Amino acid sequence: MPAPPSSMSLLSRCCSSTPTQKQQTVDSKRQPIRGARLLLTRRATAFSLLAGAAAMVATAGRARAAEEAEGAGGEGVVGAIKSLFDPNEETKAGKVLPKAYLKAAREVVRTLRESLEEKDAAGDSAKFRRGADSAKVSIREFLGGWRGQQSVAKEESYVALEKAITSLAEFYSKAGPFASLPADVKNKILDDLNAAEAYL
Repeated sequence: MPAPPSSMSLLSRCCSSTPTQKQQTVDSKRQPIRGARLLLTRRATAFSLLAGAAAMVATAGRARAAEEAEGAGGEGVVGAIKSLFDPNEETKAGKVLPKAYLKAAREVVRTLRESLEEKDAAGDSAKFRRGADSAKVSIREFLGGWRGQQSVAKEESYVALEKAITSLAEFYSKAGPFASLPADVKNKILDDLNAAEAYL
């Protein structure tokens, strides 16, 4: 009968830093499991985020339906969440138009009006040129993004802005790029800008 192992030999086997053949086999089998667990954890996290977002949308939809049934105007947290994700916005006139259109149109009105008022205010031609340049940029972006778009082509604000831009372009094409705007042309453009702003 062999002698029982000494406590020192047991301790050395138990606490040895080099893994045994059996430990190496177990570790190699665990490697794919750790990767799979990580993959499952990532999928579970993504799924829980998507489920949470879907629940929030469903809750917002139910709240919106309840508000519409009660005739509420979409105030509060639900209204704020709804406005964040809604690509459309209600105008002063009560029409629902794309937010991007409204932003571009408001920018044209603001920059063109500032440019025309700079002309009145002063003798600083550099300041006037900066205002005119920003108006040109906003007009180009507006026309580049919304000219010919059926969703806004018949809107009063679009028609009024198009009239203002056309008046400005016709004047400068006839009189030259450095000509001063006469009061009647300027007033016509400002009236068109005011009409457009009333519908935004």
